[in-house]
Amino acid sequence: MDVVEPGTASAVWIAGGLAAVLAVLHLAAPRIRGLPAVPERYTGSFAGGLAVAYVFLHLLPEIAAGNEAAGEALSDVVEPTPLLELTIFVVALTGFTVFYGLERLALHHGDRDAGPDATSGSGPGGGAEPAGVYWLHLIAFMAYNAMITYTMVLRVRTGLWFAVLFTVAMGLHFVLTDRGLAEHYPRRFRAHGRLFLAGSLVFGWILASIAAPTSTLLVALLTAFIGGSTLLNVFKEEVPSNRSSSFLWFAIGLMLYSALLAVITVVEQ
Repeated sequence: MDVVEPGTASAVWIAGGLAAVLAVLHLAAPRIRGLPAVPERYTGSFAGGLAVAYVFLHLLPEIAAGNEAAGEALSDVVEPTPLLELTIFVVALTGFTVFYGLERLALHHGDRDAGPDATSGSGPGGGAEPAGVYWLHLIAFMAYNAMITYTMVLRVRTGLWFAVLFTVAMGLHFVLTDRGLAEHYPRRFRAHGRLFLAGSLVFGWILASIAAPTSTLLVALLTAFIGGSTLLNVFKEEVPSNRSSSFLWFAIGLMLYSALLAVITVVEQ
């Protein structure tokens, strides 16, 4: 079945709509997790299954395709070597490692954010170190969000329904990463963190609308970094061993995303 790809202007506005959806999901994350008719263990497990299916069936193949594109782009500049052929995967590993390091910092210092000295800068903790860790963690997620919407225009032009499905997966993923940040930084994040994260999504789209990415290599590198970061965040938040969860709802989310991806693959061809 032939599908007409959106033009540049249409793709920009469609990507803007998808960025707005992601921003709203960021702001509404606590309400979504606390739906009165559905316990959080079900919503979290469903989102987790959907995100894991996205990682294995969409994200990893996308990184592999990006590695081929990067190899072709770099072969015109430098002589191909086995190490060069791993460039994209090294970038993905870098994204994974950066967010793992931030998570370790948060585990060591984030819990003090809730203490009485968190905002005053006095007391044994001094307040300054937790604030620094908080802003470092938040800025990293802001950059992560901006990269997602910066590449959204190209995703729309490549395949509209794939972009929509990507938005659904990332939106539910944001709902759960919001939970992790709120637990690490209960005072600061609830005060303004969600606004900054939502704003970074809009900023990424604005940047793309002004200077859309045209380099295949740049897009592949950004996608790889996003991929590595997403891998860490998915398995940290959505496949938890210390949270109350439901395997049934996890399996439903996984099978639903897999089925939708299969249908969209057929439609887009």
